[in-house]
Parts: sequence; structure tokens; C-alpha cells
Amino acid sequence: MIKRLLKNRPLVAAILLLVIATGAWATLRGPAPADDALVATVKKGDFKVVVTTSGELRAPKFVNITGPQNMQAAQVYNGIKIASIVPEGTHVIEGDVVAELDRAPLAAALNDVNLAMQKAEAQKEQASLDSTLNLSKAREETHTAALTLEEKRLAQEQSKFEAPSIQRQTAIDYEKAFRALRQDSTDYKTKEEQAKAKMREVGADLERQRNRFKIVQDVMAGFTIKAPAAGMVIYLRDWSGKKITVGAQVSAWNPSVATLPDLSQMESVTFVNEIDVRKLAVGQPVALSLDSDPTKKLKGVVAAVANVGEQRPNSDAKVFEVKVTVVQPDTTLRPGMTTGNAIETFAVKNALHVPLEALASDSGVPYVFKKSGGRATKQEVETGAVNDEEAVIRRGLEENDQVLLSPPANRDKLRINRLEGSTAGQPAAKGDTGTSKRSVNKVEAAKPQTPPHAKPPTTRRTAPPTTPPTTPPTALPATPITKTPAKPVPRS
Repeated sequence: MIKRLLKNRPLVAAILLLVIATGAWATLRGPAPADDALVATVKKGDFKVVVTTSGELRAPKFVNITGPQNMQAAQVYNGIKIASIVPEGTHVIEGDVVAELDRAPLAAALNDVNLAMQKAEAQKEQASLDSTLNLSKAREETHTAALTLEEKRLAQEQSKFEAPSIQRQTAIDYEKAFRALRQDSTDYKTKEEQAKAKMREVGADLERQRNRFKIVQDVMAGFTIKAPAAGMVIYLRDWSGKKITVGAQVSAWNPSVATLPDLSQMESVTFVNEIDVRKLAVGQPVALSLDSDPTKKLKGVVAAVANVGEQRPNSDAKVFEVKVTVVQPDTTLRPGMTTGNAIETFAVKNALHVPLEALASDSGVPYVFKKSGGRATKQEVETGAVNDEEAVIRRGLEENDQVLLSPPANRDKLRINRLEGSTAGQPAAKGDTGTSKRSVNKVEAAKPQTPPHAKPPTTRRTAPPTTPPTTPPTALPATPITKTPAKPVPRS
């Protein structure tokens, strides 16, 4: 066998060459990309950024079903319990009984007001009797004083033939009788005015007690709450979000117990977290769905976004109230239904987009692993808007390109294919304001252009100033320096 192969040397060489080429191709090709199940295709189409929340249907227009409005006048300041109320969703007509309030707290007040009214009636009757008695005595005293004055007048006439002293005494007696009659007449008028004032006082008190009694009676009659119009009864909610039903209290400042909503116009009230609320604006379209009927789809529009956040019960995060108006009227909608709200905050038509799992980043450079042929390449991309599942690709990929959703085994050995003109991952220059080539072109275009027939402006050249040449100083001959010895100083 070996001898036969040695004789056919060209065949052996061809086989060896084929094996070597196959191995080299496999080495250069690198490991195969991931399985097709982890490959996504770059799609082109409408791209949307959607904020999804859950809300509750509510009627913006409604009529409140309230209890008596004047409970404060009846001195009812504490809450009154609801003794009974019709089931939520009950259809009522005008005048139907909707709820009954507990009358026990008001029964004691009614008894007190009744006793005060009876006391005022007794005081008025007593004042009337006293006035009658006092005026009767005053009239009798006045009549007696008139008779006394008549006696004194007769005595004065009969004293004409008596001594002057007796005449003087009868005159004085007559004067006294006249003064007494005048004083009694004045006192009678004063007592009459006093009696009238007393009757007015006790009469006013009695009228006040009667008014209080009537107010308490009217309030107690108002504890039977009736529907002001026809409609469907919907329970209200208190500050904690609980429905106001049997056992709940109704205050004198807010005596409402239920509402009659206008079902021809509905809105969904939802709450959005403080991260997503920045994306919302009035007028954005909303797709609504009902938990009770997932097959029904409704259209809406954002009507209002709260400017101030609030903290809902059993939640630590701040949320903002958002109202979504239902555009399509539907008679099957009921207040309190749970809705799913998909608020479209951003949309791009005919945009390339890939799943978020396909994107990666290296030193600020976004890239994908692009599958081309039988191998994977590391391709830089320029991204755009991002939603919960996908991202827009502005540059770097084409429609129907395939990208890996998981990195290949040789990802560390692959180099990024950079985009032309890309500055991603590069530190910004000092004082760089991010002026792009487009802005530079705009600046060049804004410069004044010279017409083709005009001569270019000439520039007058100015001769540089002449400076006199500097002559180096002439060197002087060196003079030898002779040292003179110092003379000795004589000692003194």
C-alpha cells in the first residue's frame, strides 16, 4: 500500500495541500458566530418610545350627591356616619333615596333645642303677665291721682272765704296733687315702654329658638339623602383612597356621599414616576386597553400633567398625576375600570432599529457584533432614541443586516470598525464647543462673496522703517596697571 502511494506522488501532494489549506482557512476564519437563535435582523420601520402605566376611569363631569348643607348651623361639627347607601352602580332617578345618615347624634341636639324653645315660650308668657300686672297698677295709680287732684281743686275753691293762711295751704295741696298726677302719667308711659321692650326681648329669644328647632328638623330630614338627578351612583373616595360606604363619616364641611357621573365623556387618571414624567406633554396620543375586556382598544390624548409630585399611600416614590381624555365615546365604559395606558412620547418613521441586547460599549464607543458571511465583526454604530426594547441606529448598519445578541468567543481579539468622522470615545478638546462640520460650512457660507467681475482688492504695502546700522565700538589699547606699594603708617 505504501509503495503504491509512493509511486503516485502527485496525488499525495494534492491531498496534503488540501488539508493544509483547510486548516489555514479555519484558522483565519476564527470561531463560528453564535447560533442563529441569538441573531437578530436589523429592521426598518416606525419606531416609538412608549410610557406604559395603569390608570382608572373617571368622569370629569359629574353631579355630587350630598347631605344637608347647613349642619354647622345645627351645631353638628363632628362626622356623621352613613347608616345605609345603595350599591355602587345603581341606576337612580331624581328623588330616589340614595343614602341614610345616622340620626342619633342629632336627636339629642333636637331635644335640647326643643327644651330651649319651650323655656323661651314660658318666659314670653311670664313677661306678658308681668307687663299686664304692672301696667294695671300704674293705670290705677294714675286714676287715683286724678281724683285726688279734683278733691284739692274743690277744696281750693271753697277756701276763698277762709283766712289767707288756709287759702295758701289749699293752694299748696292742689299743687302737690297736680305734680303727683303728672308724675304718675309719666311713669305709666315709661312702664308701658319697658313692657314692650321686655316683650320684644323674650319674643326675639323665642324666635331664635324656633329657628334653631326648624334648622335641626330640616337637617335631620336631610339625613335621608335623595338623588338630585338621574344617573348611576358611584362611590367617592376619601383622602386615603378608600371608598366612602356604610360606616364612613360625612363631615359638615364636605357632606358628599356619592356622585352621578356624566358617562358621555370619560378620562383615565394615572400616576407616572418622576423619571418618565419628563417625557410627557399635553397632546401626546395614548392607546388605552381595559383589564375587563382586553380585546377592546381605545384612543386617548394626554389632557393634563401635574406640575407637583405627590406620594401615594403605601409608596415611597414620588409620582405625578396624569389625566388622559378618552377620545372615542363608549357607553360600556364605567367609572372605576382599570385601564392600561400606552403613552406615545416619541416616534420616528422609517428608522433602523435593533434590540438593546445587541448593543455594547467600549470606552464610550457604541458597537454591535455584525454577522457577515460566516464570521462576526465588531462594528461601531451611531445610536438614536431608545425605548424599553430597541434602539434606533443612525449609522453603521443597513436594513436586513444581522447582529449577534450575545458576544462571540473571540470578542476580545476583534477590533472595532470605526465610522468615518466619528468622535465617540474621544475626549473633548479644551474650549471645544462641539462645532460640527455643518456649522463650519454655515460660517463659510455667511462670509461675503466677491463677484466674479470685480477686481480683488489691492493691498498697499508699507516699507518697513529703516534703522541706522549699529557700528561696534572701537577697542581701546590696553594700558598696563602698575601696583604702588603701600607706605608704612607711623605709630604714635
